[in-house]
Amino acid sequence: MLDIIDIHTHGIGGYDTRGAAPETILKIAGIHGSHGVSAILPTICAAPIKAMRADMAAVKQAMEKERERALVSGHPDAVPNDVSGLKYAPRFTRHASRIIGVHLEGPFLNPSRQGALDGASFLEPAARHLRELIDGFEDIVRIITIAPELKGATKLIKAIADMGITASMGHSDATYAEAEAGYQAGAKGITHIFNAMRGVHHREPGIAGFGLLNKEIYIEVIADPFHLDKKTIELIFKVKDPKKILIVSDGVKGTNTTSARNGVRNRKGMLIGGSMTISGSARRLVGMGLGEKAVMDCIIKNPATYLNSLSPKHQILISRS
Repeated sequence: MLDIIDIHTHGIGGYDTRGAAPETILKIAGIHGSHGVSAILPTICAAPIKAMRADMAAVKQAMEKERERALVSGHPDAVPNDVSGLKYAPRFTRHASRIIGVHLEGPFLNPSRQGALDGASFLEPAARHLRELIDGFEDIVRIITIAPELKGATKLIKAIADMGITASMGHSDATYAEAEAGYQAGAKGITHIFNAMRGVHHREPGIAGFGLLNKEIYIEVIADPFHLDKKTIELIFKVKDPKKILIVSDGVKGTNTTSARNGVRNRKGMLIGGSMTISGSARRLVGMGLGEKAVMDCIIKNPATYLNSLSPKHQILISRS
């Protein structure tokens, strides 16, 4: 069966990756699995390096526990998928999402575009910080979000890409030219386009404009009812090659809870994460009239191609069992 893959999720259903124990990460995987998601990249928020490493350690231990359980029980039985009514969706999924590594959302980000993240924990893009951050976790780090306009960022993007890790540009005030420089240095994606970044201006298309117009860069899209207007989503699918679109949940602790009815927000009313799983988002987009095959590719084929584009040592997915 083909894998539905969420490459950007911090949590769901009352659980998230911050300060988490391995069993918490497994609960996140279980809830995503119950919604038809076959594989996830638990996403670590920008925080002091010690805290980010502790969160990565929890994910790594969860991955080890997951492998141990699979060896004992064999391949988990498949269950009906909650997007199985769609023609191009897989009919079944596993009981729990497979944990395939981590996505580090920071800490090399621009404080002026911090969004709901802790800007005080952001660091300058320097090789010494990268080494301190990922030492011992190189085998599980799949994506690092970085702001390309920061001093030293293009050099670090190249170093990240040379390690076989995908660099994604986000939480950024980059101009079009600065985003293009990040791409030329080796960045492959843009994190949740239009959110926490410079938007499109008629005299400066910015990083969002670069994401739409560059034919090779992948773009993450949060497709819940709150992060992007329907017409903005329509624009994205009209301008961008759908093969380069990645639907993500950007799920957090409040995702899939009653608090998500008006969007998952903090006390100031700021959106702090997505309110839908990617399977739910896919149903929503098809209901909006977007082509079903293109939409399903955005959660199955495209993320697998994106993750497999750099390094043979990290090849995963798509499983066809």
